[in-house]
Amino acid sequence: MNSKNSIIQTAKLTINTESEAISNLSNLITDDFADAVQLIYNSKGRVIITGIGKSAIIANKIVATLNSTGTPSVFMHAADAIHGDLGLILKDDIVICISKSGNTPEIKVLIPLIKSANNKMIAITGNKDSFLGQQVDYVLNAFVEKEVCPNNLAPTTSTTAQLVIGDALAICLLELRGFTSNDFAKYHPGGALGKKLYLRVQDISSVNEKPKVTPTTNIKDIIIEITEKMLGVTAVVENDKIIGIITDGDLRRMLSKVDDFSSLTAHDIMSANPKRINAEAMAVDALDIMETNGISQLLVEENGKYAGVVHLHDLIKEGII
Repeated sequence: MNSKNSIIQTAKLTINTESEAISNLSNLITDDFADAVQLIYNSKGRVIITGIGKSAIIANKIVATLNSTGTPSVFMHAADAIHGDLGLILKDDIVICISKSGNTPEIKVLIPLIKSANNKMIAITGNKDSFLGQQVDYVLNAFVEKEVCPNNLAPTTSTTAQLVIGDALAICLLELRGFTSNDFAKYHPGGALGKKLYLRVQDISSVNEKPKVTPTTNIKDIIIEITEKMLGVTAVVENDKIIGIITDGDLRRMLSKVDDFSSLTAHDIMSANPKRINAEAMAVDALDIMETNGISQLLVEENGKYAGVVHLHDLIKEGII
């Protein structure tokens, strides 16, 4: 087992075995799944998800996914539930219990307690004929033939199946709610993901300097403007409208081609009709334009007028890249 080939073969076997098990889950989706989704969608309460051992870890992940996609959810550890945490469950809450076997001692104690409060219950289990499967209102079948563990003991394939069922639940609910990228941004305001969803070009360009020259500006003043504003670029503006752009690179190319540049103006060296972006556009769209065109700055417009510059370094600083 020490050889690279053996390690690679074991890794491939693991992935292929789990892949086949996950693929088979689509054959196990029944009306119970659709009914469970509609139950949660129409509920006035929260989703309480419980489990023990590795299933509890999966329950935590499903809770996080549901919360981030618009379905209020709470994790309740099955062992803690029978020692006081049952108080988490409110009148209108729906309880999802995750268990591969559906027959663990904690589950057998917990289920009757939940049922006595008349809360609707959903099971994610690999054994629909288990105690859990027989006691709940809806069963989401997460059956797998075997664990990928060579001893068929360590929860591997089964927990992956549970996670996939949870993802399927979340996505169905997301679609029913008409959950959009704007909604997603509200739940993910921090980090690069959130910024890609809510950060606009004007949020960045408005804090930058706003370099600009006119078509008749001389070379010396162009260099001063680019140097002082520290963005490596200046817009060429006439009547508040962008007519061109001059970059550091344009200046270097001009110096290599012309011996006497003292009489040159911005109009002589600018690039006409430069790439630009609206101030209201998403910052991630600015990144797409830069990457597509191999540039590091974009001029910004607002209502057809020059509004500033957004630089690749700004996007890097904000974590968009």
